[in-house]
Amino acid sequence: MELRRAEREQRAEREDRGAGTAFLLTPTGRVILGMIAFGRQTGYDIKQLVDRSTRHFWAASYGQIYPELRRLEAQDLIAGRSEPSGGRSRTVYELTEAGERALQDWLTGRSTVEWEVRDEGMLKLFFSDLTDPEHRLDNVRAMRALQERKLEQLEALRAKAGEMRPGPRMTLELGIGMTEWLIDWCVQTERRLSAGEEQTT
Repeated sequence: MELRRAEREQRAEREDRGAGTAFLLTPTGRVILGMIAFGRQTGYDIKQLVDRSTRHFWAASYGQIYPELRRLEAQDLIAGRSEPSGGRSRTVYELTEAGERALQDWLTGRSTVEWEVRDEGMLKLFFSDLTDPEHRLDNVRAMRALQERKLEQLEALRAKAGEMRPGPRMTLELGIGMTEWLIDWCVQTERRLSAGEEQTT
């Protein structure tokens, strides 16, 4: 998984270079710069912010965040300062002027917006003709349960929507709408499968 992510980030970097972009940002680099733009952050802070917000559509692990922080600092896009807390070492990062420009270049750029979905349930559904109808139905039920759990998490965030900036709030609205649609599709599909309307030919 980490290897595939690294390959995608390297590909994105090559595409940026080919487009003549002054700053070479990987997908993880983009989310890190954005999170730091909200305020000075440690690597731990960034991971917590991701887990509370973008992880539903743009996840980042510690294994991605910390190496990328070092890379961005080497590019002079962020600056780290040691600020120990409670006897523990801690590095707090903020954007440099170059980092602010890099973030704005990406946000306002005309590069193609990528859409990538990795969903094991959908992959099993694609290959479900290779198994029996009951397993196909079980998989759709599992897909619905997953989306229902996700919707519950998003609804909890909606309770705080009034405190959000417009960007995160609109992103949350979009995520809730997509998740509700997926749940509705699963419910309708379960009914069709239970009625025997979808049979392998």
